[in-house]
Parts: sequence; C-alpha cells; structure tokens
Amino acid sequence: CKLVKYCGVKCQKDHRPQHKRECKKRAAELRDEILFKQPQSNHLGDCPICFLPLQYDRNRSIMTACCSKWICRGCGHANQIREAEEKMAKKCPFCRSPVPTSKQGVDKDAMKRVEVNDPAALRYMGIARYNEGNYKSSFAYLLKGAELGDVGAHYQLSVMYRDGVGVEKDKKREVYHLEEAAIGGHPFARHNLGVMESENGRPDRAVKHFIIAAKLGDDYSLLSFRRAYAEGLVSKEDFASALRAHQAALDAMKSPQREKAEVALSQLREAAEKDK
Repeated sequence: CKLVKYCGVKCQKDHRPQHKRECKKRAAELRDEILFKQPQSNHLGDCPICFLPLQYDRNRSIMTACCSKWICRGCGHANQIREAEEKMAKKCPFCRSPVPTSKQGVDKDAMKRVEVNDPAALRYMGIARYNEGNYKSSFAYLLKGAELGDVGAHYQLSVMYRDGVGVEKDKKREVYHLEEAAIGGHPFARHNLGVMESENGRPDRAVKHFIIAAKLGDDYSLLSFRRAYAEGLVSKEDFASALRAHQAALDAMKSPQREKAEVALSQLREAAEKDK
C-alpha cells in the first residue's frame, strides 16, 4: 500500500503483523478508486471508420476476422452498397482484405491473428470453441486474451467461473474477471457487479455500478438505477444526471448510416419471415 517506508527488508517483515490489517484496507481503497472510475466509453470503443462509439449490441456491430476490428453496421452497410454499385468484390471495410466465403475461411483468418497474439482474435476463438463445447480450448484462448488485456475475454471468463463450465466454480475469480471487465468499460459486467452487491446487502456500491453502466448507455442498469431511485437510495439530482448521461451516450452512437443499416436489416428480416 506504500503507506509506510522501511529502512530495509528485515524491518518491513518484522512490522508486517502490525501493518497487515491497515495494508489490506488501503489496498481495497485503492482498488475501489480504480473500480468506480467512470470509463470514457464502453469496452468496444469507437468504430475505426466513422469514429463514432460502437453499439455493444452484437447485431449492430461486427468483428472482422482478417484484422480483428469492430466495425459498426452503418459503415459495413455503406461498404456493401458501394461494392454493389461499382460491382466490386467483397472486401473488409477496414483493411480491404477479401472477405472469406466460408466459416473455414473466417477461422483461418482468425488463426492468423491468434498466431500474432491479437487479444480480440483470441477472444473470438475462445467464444467459438465455447459454442462448440470445447471448453478446455475455450478457456485457454480466453485466459490468454484476458492476460493481454481483452475486456471481452475477462467477461467471458467470469461467466465460465460463475457457471462452472470448463472450470470449477470460483466466486473469487468470477468477481475478479467481472471487475477487470467493468474497469475496461463492459456494461454487462458492471451491471452484474451491481446485482451482486445488491444481493450482498450493499446497495450503496450497487448504485455506483448501476450509474456507471447507465452512463455508458446500458438500459438494464438504467432500470436498476430507476428502481433504486424509487426506493429512495438515489437523490433526484443524481437520477436526473444519470438519465441525461444515458441519453447522451445513446445519441452519440447514432448516425444516418446506422439508421439506414437498421432499415435494411429490418427489411431483410421481414423478407425472411415471408419466405418461411
């Protein structure tokens, strides 16, 4: 905790029994300072093409296997229109690599990124193996991705430790990975921590988590925060501030291109329903 300076290692070891409790308390305080700091954006960051914040709904952004970049649907849709109008071959909107025509091709591109220790690619392969039921391989990929700082990998590891899938259930490790993901701006991880704190009888900490996630644009956390306000756990001023920040986060994610992509996606879904 660096609260006390010692003349040497022996002096530090001799004082350890008296200082241990104070040291743990200070370490917890320092951890909370990091944990409850408002992230600048959600864990996905900005689209590398339009530079607007990415929507963390999986249906509204895509990860390219060739370069491991998250691209918003708006930019992806605009690229598809350009390719169709100019009769061009399908390529990645970011790096312009040819788009694979099969899952095997996608996995091959992803493995190239895995081989150079790309954290996003490691998470992609970890989730792919998880969905296949190969939990041992999934854990290995996700753990490496988390060690390299991938926020999504931390969140997926928390799920595995929570459910005991591929690993033994471990509450301590679940919370650790949730906290690392929350610090990195993962709204679902932040919401889960809020639920945990609420269940543990610490509403003050739960509210802090909910307000941070709500300000990132998370609807579930806003609902939880609204309930906390109704129960008198949140002031009127803090509630109004959270509402404004939540709406601002959502507005920042909007663009004409993204709205056009939403319309096109809805039309495709309607056509698919009619064909059934």
